[in-house]
Amino acid sequence: MNRATTTLSLQPMLKGNGENDKVSQLRVSDNQIGFVEPIADILKNLSPAVHGHVIQLDKNIIGFFLIDTSYSSNYEFCETGSIGLRSFFIDHRYQGHGFGKQVTQLLRDYLAPNYPNNHSVYLTVNCKNPAAKHCYEQGGFVDTQELYHGGDFGPQHILKLNLDETQR
Repeated sequence: MNRATTTLSLQPMLKGNGENDKVSQLRVSDNQIGFVEPIADILKNLSPAVHGHVIQLDKNIIGFFLIDTSYSSNYEFCETGSIGLRSFFIDHRYQGHGFGKQVTQLLRDYLAPNYPNNHSVYLTVNCKNPAAKHCYEQGGFVDTQELYHGGDFGPQHILKLNLDETQR
């Protein structure tokens, strides 16, 4: 894959233009099953408070994530005025090319203008998934040094990314 001629971008998931069909074809690699739900289950979470976003390489959808605007109401570790990043993944066909790292490095500049009333983003990453944790940290997320014990697949690190320019 020639990265010099490709463009990686993040976009809100649009309804009615065939994006849902393309997103529903995304899959994680076998070693990530348990860390990320199947996409059909993820899409059931979409609501007025939970927004889908696509990761595009040129015009191809290669990944997906949710932004949960009610995250701080549902998780006590999440500060009021914060949003949650959930179900982030790159399709198995595009893994191993550094796209996950690149996307995490784009998140702050993408989310800040799209969620201007929020000052930070929280996420949890399974303690059994150090590669994902490292990827998020390369994108600017900071480990809060606390664990969330409510996950189905074991304890999870709590990470935070400041969106506010003054807190970077």
